[in-house]
Amino acid sequence: MATTRPQITGPEPSRPAMEVESRLKTLEAQVARLEKRAPDDRVCLVVFSGELDRVLEAFVIATGAAALGQQVSMFFTFWGLAALRRRRQFNGKRFHEKLMALVSPGSSRLPLSRMNLFGAGPQMMRRVMRDKHVASLEDLMRIARRTGARIAVCETSRDMMGLAEGELPVDLEFGCTAGFLTEALRSRMTLLI
Repeated sequence: MATTRPQITGPEPSRPAMEVESRLKTLEAQVARLEKRAPDDRVCLVVFSGELDRVLEAFVIATGAAALGQQVSMFFTFWGLAALRRRRQFNGKRFHEKLMALVSPGSSRLPLSRMNLFGAGPQMMRRVMRDKHVASLEDLMRIARRTGARIAVCETSRDMMGLAEGELPVDLEFGCTAGFLTEALRSRMTLLI
């Protein structure tokens, strides 16, 4: 005859213990959801301005963030595109696109946001920067690229401003607002300059 073992059971958990366990499971689920939404080590910049002092600051922030180990994304739109222009191109453009090319400077001819002084302000600022051994805009652009900063151009703005792909550096990405926003939503910081 087989013997059956007696079942050993502990005391049933009390109602307060069950409530604590339920709350703990709820909190663990909430923490898991929040961890999924936590921002990456990323800084995003929208470069809207085409003025030397503002574009300089955008690249200073970008290179500083990269030096701190942050992923950097820069999204250039409207007047900010002037900072990226390498050369002017007139062939194959419609009249309004030629006008935009004529009035839109490249990085070497950007105005200042204040004290432009009919174009003398940027020259004075560049000279002071050179005398004080401060990196130029072009140097900061190269440093940003070398440190892995992602530099994207808004395609809609590029088309509206009449910029041909040949007028911009070859290592740029072309994107849209939705693509930038996807990155910005995962970032610790997003700045509009």
